[in-house]
Amino acid sequence: MERILLAGATGYLGQFILDELLRRGYQVKPLVRDAAKIRAAGYGDLECCEAEITDPGSIAGCCDRVDVVISTVGITRQKDGLSYMDVDFQANVNLLEEAQRAGVRKFIYVSALKADTLTQVAICRAKELFVGKLKQSGVDFCVIRPNGFFSDMAEFIAMARRGRVYLFGTGNFRSNPIHGADLAAVCVDAVNAPGQEIEVGGPEILSHEEIARLAFASVGKPPRISYIPEWLRKSILGSLQLLTRQSFYGPIQFFLTVMAMDMVAPAYGSRTLEEFFADLGKP
Repeated sequence: MERILLAGATGYLGQFILDELLRRGYQVKPLVRDAAKIRAAGYGDLECCEAEITDPGSIAGCCDRVDVVISTVGITRQKDGLSYMDVDFQANVNLLEEAQRAGVRKFIYVSALKADTLTQVAICRAKELFVGKLKQSGVDFCVIRPNGFFSDMAEFIAMARRGRVYLFGTGNFRSNPIHGADLAAVCVDAVNAPGQEIEVGGPEILSHEEIARLAFASVGKPPRISYIPEWLRKSILGSLQLLTRQSFYGPIQFFLTVMAMDMVAPAYGSRTLEEFFADLGKP
């Protein structure tokens, strides 16, 4: 069975991928900043590579005797003084160069749906700069493009608990987010499947208003929904860009952009958002 280096194994998606790889019998070497998190999660018998991926010297040799690299490395909220270019781009470049040196067979990278068309958004620009490097590397590759995780939708539950959900436009923008476990199965399938770019969504296409109503039902409150006009969304984006640092503005820029468009991808998996919300909505 092939040996897999999994970068970002303690992140939200990384944990699901780790479980799926082990379930299928792969030999897995997690690449993490803190190996104690792996041991605390019950994976104490795994050989870990504890390193800081933003430091090329720290990861030297991490890909030795590795067949496939899977990277979920990226930041949602900038911290530790690191930018998207430091992590989503340069850290993955460091890992790719190590993979090339070690003769890794394949490199699987998790980006985002439509990131290649949203390069005005800082996080998407960093991700797509890395995708460009990956495509030019000569290593067989697969870019996974999910359109959003169920965990991202938890904000709908938080707003519903506060009594009001805010939506952009008329609430008719559609998406089909996916559960982390279903996305992990797609990522692991890519180890031996053809296809260099895979767009991934969940099994249900829902409008944002339908998602909001599911959230209210889950917390047992009557739906109260406010609709934010496009001019106000653009005004908020412009003001934040002028008045705040990218570490604050970056995540909001991504959210305000992707929530104001359809984000629909080919359907995978079986887990539904209603089931996920039902668990979150429990008191």
